[in-house]
Amino acid sequence: MVAAVLILGIIYALPNFFGEDPSVQLSAVRAAKVDDSLKVQVQGLLDAAGLKAKAVEMADKRMLIRFGDTDSQLKASDVLNEKLGDAYTVALNLAPSTPSWLRAFGAKPMYLGLDLRGGVHFLLQVDMDAAIKQAEDRYAEDARSLLRENKIRYQSVEKQNGVIQVRLPDPNALSQAQVLLKRELRGLQIDVKEGENLLEGRLSEVERREIKRFAVAQNTTTLRNRVNELGVAEPVIQQQGEDRIVVQLPGVQDTARAKEILGATATLEFRLVDNEHPVPAEGEKAPLGSHLYRDRQNRPVLLERKIIVTGDQVVDAASGIDQQSGQPAVYVTLNSVGAKKMGDTTRENVGRAMAVVYIENKSETKEVDGQKVTTKKKVEEVINIATIRDRFSKRFQITGLDSTEEARNLALLLRAGALAAPVDIVEERTVGPSMGKENIDRGVKSNGYGFIAIAVFMILYYRMFGLFSILALAANVLLLVAVLSLLQATLTLPGLAGIALTVGMAIDANVLINERIREELRAGSTPHAAIHAGYERAFATILDSNVTTFVAGVALFLLGAGPVRGFALVLCIGILTSMFSAVLVSRALVNFTYGRQRKLVKIAV
Repeated sequence: MVAAVLILGIIYALPNFFGEDPSVQLSAVRAAKVDDSLKVQVQGLLDAAGLKAKAVEMADKRMLIRFGDTDSQLKASDVLNEKLGDAYTVALNLAPSTPSWLRAFGAKPMYLGLDLRGGVHFLLQVDMDAAIKQAEDRYAEDARSLLRENKIRYQSVEKQNGVIQVRLPDPNALSQAQVLLKRELRGLQIDVKEGENLLEGRLSEVERREIKRFAVAQNTTTLRNRVNELGVAEPVIQQQGEDRIVVQLPGVQDTARAKEILGATATLEFRLVDNEHPVPAEGEKAPLGSHLYRDRQNRPVLLERKIIVTGDQVVDAASGIDQQSGQPAVYVTLNSVGAKKMGDTTRENVGRAMAVVYIENKSETKEVDGQKVTTKKKVEEVINIATIRDRFSKRFQITGLDSTEEARNLALLLRAGALAAPVDIVEERTVGPSMGKENIDRGVKSNGYGFIAIAVFMILYYRMFGLFSILALAANVLLLVAVLSLLQATLTLPGLAGIALTVGMAIDANVLINERIREELRAGSTPHAAIHAGYERAFATILDSNVTTFVAGVALFLLGAGPVRGFALVLCIGILTSMFSAVLVSRALVNFTYGRQRKLVKIAV
C-alpha cells in the first residue's frame, strides 16, 4: 500500500516540475465557434507572419496556442487580435507544459498565487451613491406606474435630494396613494404632509443596506464572468469592506486588457423591429425614428429608436425549454416599471418582431508613437430577434434561439451583463514574472536548506534510523505537493511557509519514535521488540500533538482570509501527510531493512 501511495504521489507531483509555455488563448465571443476551421485559419495566419507554434489545442470552447518564447507569443497575439479580435477574445496566458501521458492521469500542476507567479492586483471601488440614485429612480418610476395602474390621479412624482415627492390633487387621492405605496413599495419610508397633499418617500436604512449589498454582490459576479474571458487560472475576486472588491489575476501579462474587461459597462435594450421601412443600403442613413444595428452575423437590422425596456429592469433570467415547441427558451422577469411598459407595447404589437440589443462601453488601450492611448469604444449588436405571440408583461420567454447553449448564454447576459453600479480602479499593483520567480526561488531554497540541515542532524544523531526519518520526510513533502496538485490548490508565499513548518513538525514525530526505541533498548528489550514498542507507544503522543495542531489549522482556514487560508490549507494537509509518512513510510523502511533478520542483535539508532 505504501508503495502504491508513493507512486501515485510521484505521478501527481511531477507536473509541477515541467514549467509553463507562453501561450495565446482564443475564446469565442457569443456566436463565434471554436472548431477545426478556426484552427486552420489560425495556423494560416501564424504561417503568414512567420511564427511557429509548439502546439494548438482546443478544449472547453477555447483554443490555446503554445509558443517557445515570449516574443513569439506577443507577436502572435498582435496578429490574431488584428484579424480575429472582433469575433474572439485574444488573451495572453501561461499554460502548463505537462506531458500528455501525465494529463491522461488527470495530473495537473498547482496553481501559483500572485506573489509567486506574477500578475496584477486591482482594488475596485463600487460607486454606492450611483447605486442608491438608480434605486431611487426605479422607485419613482414604480410609484408612477402603480398610481396609473390603480387609476389614482396625481399631479407629479419628482425626486429631489434623495426624496421621492408624490403630489396629489386632494385628500382622498392622498389617502388612497398612501395605502397603495406603503403596501407595494416596502423599501420606502412614506411620510404624509396632509396640508400640502404630499407624500414623501425615502429609502429605509434596511433597503439602503440591501441595495449596497446587492451592488457589491452583483458586481462581483459580473466581474468574475468577465475575468473568465482572460483565461486566468484561479483568479481571486472577493469583497473587501462594504464597498470594495479585490481582483487578483495571477499570470496575467496583459494588464491593459484586464483593465478594459473589468472596467467595461454593459446594458441591454428591448426594441421593436421597424417593418415599415426597408433596411438602408450601405452608406445610407436610417429613416427618421429608426436606428440601424448589426446582428451577430454582421447582418443589418433596422429597429425603432423607442426603447421598450432596458436591462436594468430585468430582475431575473433563466434558460429552459419551451413546453409547447420543445425549443430552447429564456424566461425573463421584469420589475414593475418594465412590466408595465412591456405589457403596453406587446398588447399593441402582437405579431411584430422584437429585438434584444446588447450595448457595451469598452476602454481600449493602444500604443501610439510609443505612448499608451486609451479610447472609449461603444459596441452595439442585436443578440436576439423573436416574434411577439401574445401580450406579456412581467414574465415572458424569448424563443427563436438556435440551441440550449445560446439560451444559457443569453440568460447569463440578461442576469449579469451589466454592473449593478459603476466601479473605479483605486489601486493597481503589478507583480512581474521575475519577482514571482525570485519569490519561488527563495521559498524553495529556504525549504531546501531547512531540509538539508534536518537531514544532517538526523543522520548524525540517529544514524540508520535518521536516514529512514529523512526518507520518510522526503515522502511527506512529495505527498503534500501531490495532494495540493490534486486539489488544484493555489500556492502562495504563506503556503511555502506552511511547507517549511510542516517539514519541521513532521520530523518531530520521527524524533519521538526514535527516542522511544532507544528507551526500549536501554530497558533491555530486543531490537525487534524495541522497534515494535517504539512505534506503538509513540503513536498516541504523535496523534495528540497533530490533532491539536490540525484543529488550530482548521480554525485558521474557516476564520481567515486570503494568505491566511492558504497557509492553513497547506498546514492541515501537511499534518495528514506527515502522519502517514512518519508512521507508515518510516515503518515500512525499517521493516524492509530489519524485518527479515530473525536474529537481529543490534540496530543503528
